[in-house]
This record gives sequence, structure tokens and C-alpha cells, in this order.
Amino acid sequence: MKTTRDTHLERQQPDFDAPDAAPTSGAARDPAARGDTSGPRWAGAPARRPGPAQDPAPGAPRTATTVDLVVPVFNEEAQLVASVDRLLAATAHSPHAVTIVIADNASTDDTPVLASHLATSRERVRWVRLGLKGRGRALKQVWSDSSADVVAYTDVDLATDVRLLDPMIAVLASGHSDVAIASRLRRDARVERGAKREIISRCYNRLLRGFLDVDYSDAQCGFKAMSRRAADAVLPHVEDTGWFFDTEVLTLAQWSGLRIHEFAADWTDDPDSSVDVVRTALDDLHGMWRMRRELRRNTVPLERIAALVGRPPAVPNTGTQLLHFVDVGILCTVVYSLGFLVLGHLMPLGAANLTALLGSAILNTALNRRYSFGAQNPRNTLGHHIKGLAVFALCWALTSAAIALTAGQPTIWVLVAVTGANVLATVVRFALQRLWVFADAVRPGRRRGSVLARVRAALADPSREAEAQVRARQAGASGADGRTATGPGAQDREA
Repeated sequence: MKTTRDTHLERQQPDFDAPDAAPTSGAARDPAARGDTSGPRWAGAPARRPGPAQDPAPGAPRTATTVDLVVPVFNEEAQLVASVDRLLAATAHSPHAVTIVIADNASTDDTPVLASHLATSRERVRWVRLGLKGRGRALKQVWSDSSADVVAYTDVDLATDVRLLDPMIAVLASGHSDVAIASRLRRDARVERGAKREIISRCYNRLLRGFLDVDYSDAQCGFKAMSRRAADAVLPHVEDTGWFFDTEVLTLAQWSGLRIHEFAADWTDDPDSSVDVVRTALDDLHGMWRMRRELRRNTVPLERIAALVGRPPAVPNTGTQLLHFVDVGILCTVVYSLGFLVLGHLMPLGAANLTALLGSAILNTALNRRYSFGAQNPRNTLGHHIKGLAVFALCWALTSAAIALTAGQPTIWVLVAVTGANVLATVVRFALQRLWVFADAVRPGRRRGSVLARVRAALADPSREAEAQVRARQAGASGADGRTATGPGAQDREA
């Protein structure tokens, strides 16, 4: 006699065609598949040989790029089967070797049963079961255990057009970029969603730009990918286990100087989304505050992450710095003039002049820091502004001295002296900003944190850390971390 669950299972998977893999038998009906154990459980195709991908010898044929596309799920029995089949169809003719990995983080419905059966009845599908909730926890676990050349993920609703996957893999496999993301906020994106979620998304990403000083446009679009090398370097330092996981990964990547490639998304809103907007917003604010605090305490090893990936931070060349410095100077002069004009009606002229000068000096430091000298992260922002004010005071002293020395002289000589002093002050400001104020941005890694931190960084060997991560993945793949394997291929993995 059929049970209610059997009837429901047949309704959810009408196209299962494996007669010997019925969901009512074997590991699929193992009570542990629906248990609350915290360790992950695996099922499906055999895991790939652990270890990072090696470039083929010169002249040797290149193998297809291996990709683990993770689908994190929690109580998604209604759409899991259809979504996985859509992914399989979309990647069937891909030039890359794409494996779909269902990451079930503590579902309480029939999601683990369906996932287990998909892993045993479909090629290129694996399943991992985690006993604790958390989308970020699931992604970090599966990406860290993976040995694929590229790790990626998509939300189960497939709101982002899956055709974007191949271009993302291409830029990562070529070595051009380290992280690839889909963005709903680019001008050429095609997005269908309501005004409420659009406004919330844009406000959130603007907040990220201001508070974390980042450039990427869309932190929360559920379609991202990373190279194996970038994942090994970044993931050990990611703490969030929920929705802020994406933002933390992208922020650490940018702060470390990794290259993030954005693709315009074709995206359709899921009206049945279960995201708690208020709770997620509060968690995100806490995550941003935590990251700034850790950066201020120099506990984030940004230089080590960059060294592991082999991507030195991008610093503008001298010509670019000069041009941007001139542009910033013109803009700040306009801001000073307008500020003095307005403040002159509200306070004495001397106070208005000093206030306008200070405001333009702070703006000058902020813009030069970001655009002229290419600071990758908000580290030492306060120190930069203090040094910037010292440079401003020196330049102001030069012009004041020129006026004092030409007191009583013809106007033409005063004008010449002030002009010469301004030219000299501009040259001095650029030189001091390059050699002193933003020296840590122009030549990253020269000073970081306390003396002890610098000694530790000097003794750190990135190659050893990378080897340790590879050994850890190998141990994890062989079952050394205590996880249990189920389904076809388990014996191969244990061997």
C-alpha cells in the first residue's frame, strides 16, 4: 500500500527513469537522510580527484574545465526536481564539465529524499546534506570541499538566466578574472521585479559602496562563480553563514585586489521568495560593521589572500594618477568656490574661507585616495585624511607666506607670487600624497598593522598555506573529516 509520502514523491518526479533507483529503497530512505546531524552527507557521482587543477604540459591537449554548480536549498520540494532538470538541460552541451551539486542545509520536508534520488538517478548530479541551516554555510562547505577548477552557485528558483554560466566560466578558466558575478543593477541588465525590491536592492548596494568602499554593483544576485585558486584563498576567512556570505566574499576579494568580472543579468523575480527582508537587512548591517572592525584591527590578511591568488592589487600608473589628480583638483576648486559663496552669507568671511577650504581638502583626499591612487579597501582611511589635512596646512602656509612677503607690492607682483605659490603647493601636494599620504596604496604591503603582524606576514609562506589547503581538501575527500558517503561512487571516494 502506498504511503502519503510515496504518492507525493511520484507527483514531484514523473520523469524518473531509473527502475533500480526507486526513492523508497536504499540510502534514499535512510532515516539519516532526514536527520539533524551536523556533518555533511554526500551522494551521487564519484568525487573528482582532489587537488588543484594543473596546467597541461606544453603541446598536451587541454581537458575541459571542471565546474561544480551548487544549488543551495532549504525546504524546496516544490521546485527542486524541475530546477535540476532545467540545469541539466541547459548545461548538456556546455564545453565545460559541469556537475550539479544540491546543497541541502537542514530541510525538514521531502527535499533530502528528492535530492538523494536525483543524485542516484541523474548523471552529473551530486547531493550533500548538512544538518545546520545557513545558505552561506552550505556554499562555504561545498565550495571548500570541491576540487573543481571553478565553483559556482545559482538559486534554486533559477531567476538568473542559466546561459550566463558559460561566459562566467570562460573568464575564470582563462585566468582573466578571479570572481564572476551576475548583476541586476547594470544598465544593460534585463530585470523583471517590483519597485519595492528594486529600491531595497539599490539602497543596499549604495550602502555597501559608502560603508565598505567597494565597486561591485550587485552583491546579492544569486548567480556567482569563483576560480579554484580564489576560493582556496578567500573562503577560509569568510565568517558569515547566512545571506551576507555573498557580500563578504566579494568584499574580501576586492579588498585583496582580486579581479571581479560583472555580467549583466537577465533576471526574473520570484514572487514566492521566502527571504525575510527586515531580518536580512539587520544581519547585513551587522556584517558590514564586523568587517570594518576586523579591517581596522588588521585581522584580515588581505596581502596573503592576494599572494595566494597571485593577483597584485591594481595601482594606477603615474600618468593616470596625474590626470585624475588634476580632475579632482578642478572639482574641489569648484566645490570650494560654491561653499565659500554660500557660507559667506552665514558666517564671517574668514570663518567661511577656512570652512570651505577644510571641506574641499577632505573631499580632495577622499577622491584622490579612491580614484587617483587606487586604494582597494577602506583600511587606514582616517590616517589618510589626517595626513591629507597636514598636507593642506602646508600648502595653505605656502600661499599665505607668498601673500605676506609681497605685502605692499604692486598687485601684479602679488598675483605672480600667489600663482607661483599655488603651483608649488600643487606639486608638493601631489608628491606628498603619492610618497606619504597614500604610500600604502601605491606600494601595498609596505606597512600593515603592528610590528608583530608585520613579522608574521614576513615569515608567512603563501606556497605552504596553499599546500596545506590542498592537503586538507584531500583529507576531506577521503573521509578524514568524519562525513559519511551514500549512493553510487561512495566506495570509490573512500578508496
